[in-house]
Amino acid sequence: MDAERPAVEAAAFPDGTIAIVGAGQAGGWAAHTLRQEGYAGRIVLVGQEPHAPHERPPLSKAVLAGVATPESAHLFKPDAFAALRLDWRPGVWVTSIDATGKRLTLSDGDCIAYDKLILCTGGRARTLATPGADTVDVRTLRTVDDALTLAPLLTAGRKLVVIGGGWIGLEVAATARAKGAEVTVVEAQSRLCERSVPRDISEHLLALHQSHGTRVILGAQLARIWRSADGMSVVEIADGQKVACDTIVAGVGLVPNDSLAREAGLSCDGGVLVDSACRTSDPSIYAAGDVAVSFNPWAGRRIRLESWQNAQEQGMAAARSALGQPVEYQPLPWFWSDQYGMNLQIYGMPLPSHRVVARGTPGADGFVLFYLDGDVVQAALGINAAKGLRFGRRLIEQRRQVDPQRLADIGTPMAKV
Repeated sequence: MDAERPAVEAAAFPDGTIAIVGAGQAGGWAAHTLRQEGYAGRIVLVGQEPHAPHERPPLSKAVLAGVATPESAHLFKPDAFAALRLDWRPGVWVTSIDATGKRLTLSDGDCIAYDKLILCTGGRARTLATPGADTVDVRTLRTVDDALTLAPLLTAGRKLVVIGGGWIGLEVAATARAKGAEVTVVEAQSRLCERSVPRDISEHLLALHQSHGTRVILGAQLARIWRSADGMSVVEIADGQKVACDTIVAGVGLVPNDSLAREAGLSCDGGVLVDSACRTSDPSIYAAGDVAVSFNPWAGRRIRLESWQNAQEQGMAAARSALGQPVEYQPLPWFWSDQYGMNLQIYGMPLPSHRVVARGTPGADGFVLFYLDGDVVQAALGINAAKGLRFGRRLIEQRRQVDPQRLADIGTPMAKV
């Protein structure tokens, strides 16, 4: 059971109010950091979900598999959460922001005045626009409740179609297969995770899933979805293939929840625009996590980072910035995924223009691909290669020139590259 909501009187905090909208990982760590940095004022934490602040990666893995409870994903133990002395508002949401008057209106009719506001509204799972998708039960996986309702449907003997061969789709497919479900992955692109990994890694992912009995259909444009006479859902592909199943899960990306910010007059472009101090176009409002868009020097452009690392660290940075501390948040992007015992990690932003240097045998445990601009490492990708990637991260951050031949030579210790 989730921690009970602490009872906190506003009058107990004479030092003003900081409101946080969104009680996920970014919002939870923002609240924790405010207290850790000595803020004694009122902290209002508004969360649309009824659950205490939690991280999302376990939802598509251990929680979906049924081997861990949702409470295992909570950021803080109940006593530690209560010690934050938050005015926690679970199960409600903000309907409007009056940026001029510095007031929030909640779905339960309450109004909250704030001095500083931190938006951690995250995103929502993108839904299918395929004809007929609204006539069958198409599931998504974003929230705790999504995981809890989906888990019983992924059992031995049941048939699952996953629409989308990106990270969330593949993680759901791997979890379902491990539970004994019959799984088909339908991907519109010509290869898996095409937007984020090179062809060799896409082929490795394809072979990994096929070796575990998953059927993968690539280059598949959806034509329509309908329910057959026997009650099965049917996914029809443009080339005429039809796949019948008990359950459909759509893993086709995330839509940033920036409508509140737009309606409040904040600058947005595929999310809420922030600077390196997490400040929005309103000097009293900050944003962090999946909803925030900022210039990233490692990418050379404005990006929105959807990752565990960014949600936590940007939430902490936004809290410090709201307290007036100097903040320069320009993180090296880091992403990871676990599937069938394979841990894949990416540091930096691999680009097609980069020279690729392989250390080890691609596809084998411990190998790392380094992406170089000239002789400078800009990004690194590895499978079951935590040690090599730690050195890779150091090379990226130090921007040192390397000898590509020594980098590729597994006989040369990474410490000497």
